[in-house]
Amino acid sequence: MRTNAALCRASALLHRLRPSRPSIVVCNWRPSLPATRHVQTQNNNFAKSEMAHKLLMIPGPVEFDSEVLSAMATPATGHVDPTFIAKFGSSLEMLRSVFYAPTGQPFVIAGSGTLTWDATAANLVEPGDNVLVVNTGVFGDWFAECISVYGGAVDSVGAAFGDRPTLAQIETALKAKKYKLITVTHVDTSSGVLNNIDEICALVKRVSPETLIALDGVCSVGAEVIKQDEWGIDVVMTGSQKALGVPPGLAVMVVSKRALDVALNRKSAPSTYFASFKKWLPIMQKYEARQPSYFATPPVQLILALHVALTQLVAAQTTLEARFSEHRAASKRVKDTLESWGLKIVPVRRECAANTLTAVYYPQGVTGAEFLPKVAAKGVLLAGGLHPEHAAKYFRVGHMNVSVMHGALNGHLDSTLNAIKAALQECGHKF
Repeated sequence: MRTNAALCRASALLHRLRPSRPSIVVCNWRPSLPATRHVQTQNNNFAKSEMAHKLLMIPGPVEFDSEVLSAMATPATGHVDPTFIAKFGSSLEMLRSVFYAPTGQPFVIAGSGTLTWDATAANLVEPGDNVLVVNTGVFGDWFAECISVYGGAVDSVGAAFGDRPTLAQIETALKAKKYKLITVTHVDTSSGVLNNIDEICALVKRVSPETLIALDGVCSVGAEVIKQDEWGIDVVMTGSQKALGVPPGLAVMVVSKRALDVALNRKSAPSTYFASFKKWLPIMQKYEARQPSYFATPPVQLILALHVALTQLVAAQTTLEARFSEHRAASKRVKDTLESWGLKIVPVRRECAANTLTAVYYPQGVTGAEFLPKVAAKGVLLAGGLHPEHAAKYFRVGHMNVSVMHGALNGHLDSTLNAIKAALQECGHKF
């Protein structure tokens, strides 16, 4: 076996020495391991998968730009490499532009968007602190659970599935007691509901200005309008794999000076180590100053990919406002088309429907077990329902990042809608 492996490596070397033949190096030898090894290619090209790629149109991860993926394929790079330090520092600066937070402190940490919940709760909530959760679905439930783990006394204000709490409900809750923190899920992907965060912020500032505001923007940052400084949001959280357009693995957040002061001057002992603002703040500051620093090894290739994605966002010919408009237009197209086929979307009104995904009920006589595999057979992957009380009743279509911004070129929305229509026809749905 070792001899065969050595022959393969020698064959690959000979191919690299022949500039006239930059083709894929193929070797038929396979080690006797459970998983099939993929063949490596030259010139930093990705290995060709033995499984054909299906168009990923779920509410995240999303399809990625080729330049972002190329950044993921760079050679091994140290976290104190001057080039990496410069790109990490630049990424932190660009995040302020994307979040509309010129005075905010960005944090980029290895982890999913859920880690930003832990960071928010562990740094800002002390045992016994009152926290109000504006709940529009499963992610509101889970954020409330996260806060309770850190000792927060949680109250939730909610609405029927597909709707959002009214401003009057939130105001009544805020007047009932003093809250240390209010959390809002901007887009809850379990329901497809969009919260009116600008109006909620104005309400909080009027009724309870001392209350910190935290926004779960995992499925909204980069696609829905968020003006963190202007609206007075203290923490905005997201993950890399949705509208920012980077593969999963980065927890991204921007924190206000007010929230940092609360975290750094808490009365009780810190309740987290890895997610501590106190630990990460000097690291972020050093990288932004283009100086090496270390607390935990950052995911270098993911941050290089983030730098590419943010550069595209900030330096694009179109403005961020135009990007938001493109996402609104794509959302309208998908929802209008599905409704014209007799389907009903989950959000009860268009004004509370997210622009990054569409949650839609199956038509009568169609089930997810029948419908979703038929769509997948046409090369498109959609998501089923997520809310435990309604999961079997609806499916979800993601539409963000390159599937929207490059839609005229890649045809992602066309392919998705065509696949949905064909699958519905096969299921017997009458248009």
